[in-house]
Amino acid sequence: MTNQNKRPRLALTLGDPAGISPEVILKALADPEVTQNCNVVVVGSKNLLVETYENIRKIINNPLALANPADLSMIDVPTADDIIIGVGNGASGVASFAYMESAISQTLAGEFDGIVTGPIAKSAWKAAGYNYPGQTELLAEKAGIERFGMLFVGRSPFTGWTLRALLATTHIPLCQVSATLTPQLLTKKLDLLAECLQRDFGIKNGRVAIAGLNPHSGEMGQLGTEEIDWLIPWLESERQKRPHLQLEGPIPPDTMWVKPGQAWYGNSVVKNPADAYLALYHDQGLIPVKLMAFDRAVNTTIGLPFVRTSPDHGTAFDIAGKGIADATSMKAAIQLAVELVKQKHRA
Repeated sequence: MTNQNKRPRLALTLGDPAGISPEVILKALADPEVTQNCNVVVVGSKNLLVETYENIRKIINNPLALANPADLSMIDVPTADDIIIGVGNGASGVASFAYMESAISQTLAGEFDGIVTGPIAKSAWKAAGYNYPGQTELLAEKAGIERFGMLFVGRSPFTGWTLRALLATTHIPLCQVSATLTPQLLTKKLDLLAECLQRDFGIKNGRVAIAGLNPHSGEMGQLGTEEIDWLIPWLESERQKRPHLQLEGPIPPDTMWVKPGQAWYGNSVVKNPADAYLALYHDQGLIPVKLMAFDRAVNTTIGLPFVRTSPDHGTAFDIAGKGIADATSMKAAIQLAVELVKQKHRA
């Protein structure tokens, strides 16, 4: 996209072909509000997408609910014939990995402004011999970056308020969280978040709420000492270094999400909800995010040289091929990618 008036060009990966990704892609691309502001190219198996279209069309009996693959722009990636709908395995892992590699290489070559990724199964990648915690880490490796983060964004359908939550640590066992968290790591994540708020959302003097690690943020060392040992001193140091940011915390994890919940549902007057929330580990951030915004939250990787978004749900193998998958989050992922590309070119 050479200027902000042009339509962003997005690569949309098919994700794990045994899951719901092909279905939600067809449903999302059938919505003109999703496609009117961008050019989407699906990266994956055309035969599988056609098969999904024919099968789901029989179930829902509404041709307008699905985009016809014949009308879509596609990069056809060879895929094995032994994909079993509803069963993630090595074959589906090989396929979804190939879709990602194709999208990444062409985006890095300048063919696309961003990537929207369909959900994959990490177990299928492992079965295929690819040892990555997830798509985020593959994207970072291929892009040659070490500073990156998983930011979850959702716009409330009740109030219009935008939730933004960044994870300090992501796909690691809970027993490793305390040892992995360091002042240096949190500084990197806060750097990324501050840059993202200004560059991607136009927020220059943002308010960031930062969670504690332990129950009640340690209760003065009675329930864990990480807060008094280093988290509180680190936060005080960051306040001195970043006078343009309003940094709140460490907030007890069980109460940090009260204001976001009120701002999301609009069932209470909320004074000054934060512009972003920094959670220290996966479930501390994603349980509340998914509770509020499961059907419309979007995972975006910050720190990449291009835009990347993804629906905030998994492969849902148990409902694959049944015609009941909800495409709301996929639609939101495409629309957010468009907004981020345009904002990037305005900056």
